[in-house]
Amino acid sequence: MMKLDALPRLHLAQLPTPVEELPRLSRELGTTILIKRDDQTGLALGGNKTRKLEFLLADALSANADTLLTTGAPHSNHCRQTAAAAARAGLRCILVLPGEARATDSGNLLLDELLGAHIVWAGDEPRDLALQRAFESEFASHHRPYLIPYGGSNPLGASAYVAAMREFLEQKVPVELIVLASSSGGTQAGMAVGARAFGFQGLIQGVSVDQPKAALARRVADLANETATTLDLPLTFAPPDIIADDRFTGKGYGVMGEPELEAIRLFARTEGILLDPVYTGRAAGGLLQMIRLGEVEPGQRVLFWHTGGIPALWAYGSQLVAR
Repeated sequence: MMKLDALPRLHLAQLPTPVEELPRLSRELGTTILIKRDDQTGLALGGNKTRKLEFLLADALSANADTLLTTGAPHSNHCRQTAAAAARAGLRCILVLPGEARATDSGNLLLDELLGAHIVWAGDEPRDLALQRAFESEFASHHRPYLIPYGGSNPLGASAYVAAMREFLEQKVPVELIVLASSSGGTQAGMAVGARAFGFQGLIQGVSVDQPKAALARRVADLANETATTLDLPLTFAPPDIIADDRFTGKGYGVMGEPELEAIRLFARTEGILLDPVYTGRAAGGLLQMIRLGEVEPGQRVLFWHTGGIPALWAYGSQLVAR
């Protein structure tokens, strides 16, 4: 038995997520496009973080925690799914978010509230410092907090995507290239480890949501090494082993531009599939540009790994729909 299978894991996700062909989109682009539907993991509208939380929440419960703490952007998909996981397990949840409280809640923020999370706004304080202060405050109040890092991206969280790569390969759908959104690095790091461990012969290309290429490649490689060590796998990674594509970051994190808008509309209007403006819209926009630049050969089989994020659409409504 692999050490991966011995890790404590709590069932949260609806797995395996399906792999679907996208025939109308493929005809439009002249390339065979498939999609891995991690937007359908099921926990509070799904997403890739649900896989990570199966391992992280199991670890929290084994530590007898009564509170989950984490951080993210104001419309964080990770925070929304963490709040849902806490509710499922009967734990308290504290989310530390940057900036000031919003006048109205929409998208993931609305769902955070509905799921019962307590939101701490960091104001001008650095988010990581505010998170540490909240963690210490919980201890001082005689709670048992469990700290989940940004994006759930530590070796335990990344292990979920080692398992996800095994799941995908067991679905026996041949592809030559996998494209996904990459930011905190845990999903891509786990996939890199899983690809080596289980013999995937294609490429995994992370479209950076916000990080320069060198920084993201280093982060993913370091986390892949830590994950391999955690799982007792004799694998090593260096930044050149990681494809981190920073050409499509536009005006920065959470700023939707024309490439994201085009991709969101194209996926919706050809296949009835919804992407979000921050992560999957940016990655799909990058994929469209790669195809048009001739970097994806006609007839090549490409898998787009949909990491979720649908609730963020409601926070961008005025930009998405022409009136």
